[in-house]
Amino acid sequence: MRQAEITRKTAETDIEVSVNLDGTGVYDNQTGVGFFDHMLDQLSRHSLIDMRIRAAGDLHIDDHHTVEDVGIALGQALTRALGDKRGIRRYGSFLLAMDDAQLRTALDLSARPYLIWNVDFPTQKIGSFDTELVREFFQALSTHGGITLHVDALHGINSHHIAEAAFKSVARALREAVEPDPRMSGVLPSTKGAL
Repeated sequence: MRQAEITRKTAETDIEVSVNLDGTGVYDNQTGVGFFDHMLDQLSRHSLIDMRIRAAGDLHIDDHHTVEDVGIALGQALTRALGDKRGIRRYGSFLLAMDDAQLRTALDLSARPYLIWNVDFPTQKIGSFDTELVREFFQALSTHGGITLHVDALHGINSHHIAEAAFKSVARALREAVEPDPRMSGVLPSTKGAL
């Protein structure tokens, strides 16, 4: 079973994450940050990865530690659930349109984390949520999930649409990358012998 649970406890946050890579996109995410929960729900639903996330963080300071640490724990859970990565497609990409926004994602589950983030937001906030935290989440996910992740905004005038399109585009690319490849059953998708 390609499932994993991660617990991360620091002086700033207390986080529990569970994932099932072979799910149907069932989600139950509660971080105390409403807009972020909405984005995590999109990530789960459109990747078809079942996710349950519980986070208690120092929200009296701001949302930064909670958002970043959820990205760290989720990346670690994905890595654990993938195991040695035998039989997966490894690569994924998706071009997603959402109203005025169009986002393109390409990723590689290479164990070599690298983030290219060409996404600008026209506002600093979506409600009370700092838009700069979208990048912080994906930086943490990329680093701790061992993901080479490229995200480019091609169009967009509404910050909510841009952020949501980013999460959905990454979700669909991730869905493709973690899926078993019927032509590569049990085979590592690399000539190096390890990922």
